[in-house]
Amino acid sequence: MNIIVCIKQVPDVKEVSWDPKTGSLIRKGIPSIINPNDKNAIEAALQLRERHGGEVTVLSMGPSQVEDALREALGMGVDKAIQLTSKEFAGSDTWATSYALGLAVRKIAQYDLIICGKEAIDGMTAQVGPQLAECLNIPQLTYALEIEVTNSKVKIKQKLGDFHRLLEAPMPALITVEREANKPRVAPMDTILEAYGKEITLWDADDLDGEDENFGLKGSPTKLTRVYTPKLIKGKVEMLEGGPEEAARKCVEKIRARYII
Repeated sequence: MNIIVCIKQVPDVKEVSWDPKTGSLIRKGIPSIINPNDKNAIEAALQLRERHGGEVTVLSMGPSQVEDALREALGMGVDKAIQLTSKEFAGSDTWATSYALGLAVRKIAQYDLIICGKEAIDGMTAQVGPQLAECLNIPQLTYALEIEVTNSKVKIKQKLGDFHRLLEAPMPALITVEREANKPRVAPMDTILEAYGKEITLWDADDLDGEDENFGLKGSPTKLTRVYTPKLIKGKVEMLEGGPEEAARKCVEKIRARYII
């Protein structure tokens, strides 16, 4: 079984700052890590390889420092790493990112599964996985807690809030993985050192044979009009006494008095 895992390198911070002109995250001087949820995707792929054999390829788009994330993935045990890096990719939103990743997957050609983390901590949109599946016209199975592969089909247990359901699809298919799905392995030091001796394949925009107007900022339909940090609003709490009906009546009266309804 051939599995492609899409990962993203994200800032390792709780507080971030933004460029007010471009609306882009300021990454200069900020340490970066593999998006935590993408480590769950790597772990899921490695477990499937251990059960069914095959090869795991990790794929990421970004500037030169993304190499560190790919090296860490190689240290965890993936077989190959591919980096999409080109000035044409700068400023990509989720659609443009999915477009470039989709072209790369088509270039790889031989795959049975694509596994992604559910979402990235720097955007939390959960859009890249589903959009990539749409670009490739393959089934998508999202929010996976468990994954099983039998007879050229993949089945997942999907998390839907407090409920679970089982989904099944023919392969090739794309899966997005929940954080609760597994506990990512920690790469031992010797395999991390070995990873820095392995080759990482580099592809730029010309290698992907796509339409230039669909790459990067110019190919991104998402337009930010304003980026700001919301101010903390302090309020007061008023307790309403009485039984349920009386408390509800008082609540409605107060809401109407403030012209909320």
